[in-house]
Amino acid sequence: MYKTTHLYKMQVLPLSALRADIASMIDLVQQGETVRILRHGKPVADLGPVPDAPVARPSRWKHNLDPVALPPQASLAQAVLHEREAGA
Repeated sequence: MYKTTHLYKMQVLPLSALRADIASMIDLVQQGETVRILRHGKPVADLGPVPDAPVARPSRWKHNLDPVALPPQASLAQAVLHEREAGA
C-alpha cells in the first residue's frame, strides 16, 4: 500500500494519502514509526514521535544566593569596597 523503509521504520506516502488516512498514520507514529510526507513526489515533512523530554534543571543563574551580611550602618557600596580592599 505505502512504501516502507524497514531499516528506518519509516512510511513514505503522498499528501493525499495522509489526508485520507491521518488517523492510522498517527497510530503508526505512536508506535514509534516515522511517516515521510511527499508533495508532488518530493519529501516535504517527516511526522515522527516526540522525543523524550530531557530532565529539567534550573539554570545556574537562577539558584538562590545567600543574603549578603552587611555590618551595621554600612551601605552595600561600602561593603563591596571593603571586600575589594580586603582581597576577597
